[in-house]
Amino acid sequence: MNLSRKPTVKKKQSRSLFYRISAWLHLWLGLITGIVMIIVCVTGCIWVFHDEITRLLEPETVIAHQDKPVITPTRVKEIAAQRYPKLKPGYVTYQQGNAIYLSLGEGRKGNTILRLNPYSGEVISVKEHKKGETDFFRFILNGHRFLWMSADVGRPIVNYSTLIFVIILISGMVLWWPQKWTKKSREQSFKIKWDASFKRVNYDLHNVLGFYSLIVLTAIALTGMVYGIKWYSNGLYWVTSGGQTLAEFKRPQSDSTQLGKMYTADEAMDLAWGKVLSKHPEAEGFYYTFADTSKPKAAISITIYPTAGKFYNNRSYAFDQHTLAQLPGNKVYDMSFAEADFGGKLRKANYDIHVGSILGLPGKILAFFGSLIGASLPITGFLVWYGKKKKSKKGTAARKSTVAAVPQTV
Repeated sequence: MNLSRKPTVKKKQSRSLFYRISAWLHLWLGLITGIVMIIVCVTGCIWVFHDEITRLLEPETVIAHQDKPVITPTRVKEIAAQRYPKLKPGYVTYQQGNAIYLSLGEGRKGNTILRLNPYSGEVISVKEHKKGETDFFRFILNGHRFLWMSADVGRPIVNYSTLIFVIILISGMVLWWPQKWTKKSREQSFKIKWDASFKRVNYDLHNVLGFYSLIVLTAIALTGMVYGIKWYSNGLYWVTSGGQTLAEFKRPQSDSTQLGKMYTADEAMDLAWGKVLSKHPEAEGFYYTFADTSKPKAAISITIYPTAGKFYNNRSYAFDQHTLAQLPGNKVYDMSFAEADFGGKLRKANYDIHVGSILGLPGKILAFFGSLIGASLPITGFLVWYGKKKKSKKGTAARKSTVAAVPQTV
């Protein structure tokens, strides 16, 4: 009596059930979220290189680094006031090698963008947006984040479609995994047979490219969900930090009882700017917001980027606009990258991982092609499913015609 076959049969049955469940999930979840993921991936491809594309299309905004101090916030404000005295300065951002980007107005309600020489303050370009009007890359980002719908509607669709996409990637790996690692199975799993029929090439594009892009797409999807799914974001931090709870973000507030007693708004802004620069003299980029003087509790916010084009090692500071006292913020984001624990490091590096810049230009190229393949997978997958469905219908029709052709006897 050979008892060794029974466990083997059970193992095969178990694998067969797992395979069928994975195939069912892969198919139907892919059909449900396919269009969403095509939009998210294509817009992601474009966004990855938005800085490089801007420099290419707007060469006047490329400003070579000089061994000179960058103009102060008050000087930026003065330049804006000379041209647009009725518009409030919103935020300023800068990366070494580029012009300063100054936003005036109130975001989607209509804003004006000034590009300034970071050393002389010369106005390089002006873009005026009407109410509801956005520039090209803001349009791309709006599609990537919420499918050009209202944020309340589009954002959950994108976020949970991304979560489903992770399940699709996992189930796809199960379907890709060969039952036996023979020479033939290795060739089918790792190579595209370009000289085969269209159906076979399409299948290989889905199967093989899906495998090669798996790690990149998974990293992009998992980091993307941090921005939109609160329970996932908190859970990820809890797991990676050894059980610590991610504190709720609270916007720092100035002490309104000190209004007008110590510093004017401009004095406070420049002094805060000087404090931060003295701590980070070699910084290659920054982002800051002017305190809204119509709101006494509004604070001054300054973020420094030690490395141009990367955000993981940034340092954020907040100051009271009346007393210039440094205000406490979120410890995960305010501490340095070196000081943070593993969970904090992962959270600070989340955006750089998401767009690939954590690895510099090679990482961005990986993110670009990974996203491009991600956009193709729903299309090639649909063609695989449609081809099988069409073949199945033909087979059913052929069987019916055969049965009809057989003489019936009583």
